Amino acid sequence: MENIALTEAVYYVLLSLHTPLHGYGIMQKVEHMSNGRVRLAAGTLYGAIGSMVEKGWIAAIPGGANSRKKEYVITESGRAVVRNDLNRLKELVANGDSVMGGRQ
Repeated sequence: MENIALTEAVYYVLLSLHTPLHGYGIMQKVEHMSNGRVRLAAGTLYGAIGSMVEKGWIAAIPGGANSRKKEYVITESGRAVVRNDLNRLKELVANGDSVMGGRQ
């Protein structure tokens, strides 16, 4: 798998989908997980969702019995993308620490 640098928003969307959620639920969970720093507009979110479905990182599943809303869940491919990007970020931090001598 190629190394892909995820945007913060995409990273949070993928993390939020370890349990199935619909669009509004994703927006709320991402905002909560990022302590309010990442707020997704509906157009941005659904554009990202379409791209991630196309790439196979997430899958659409039917909503609950009484719901017309589509829910999404992360796939194994999506989990691998998150793991790879997390390793990339850890490497950046380690290299930054070594260059900065552990100072911030």
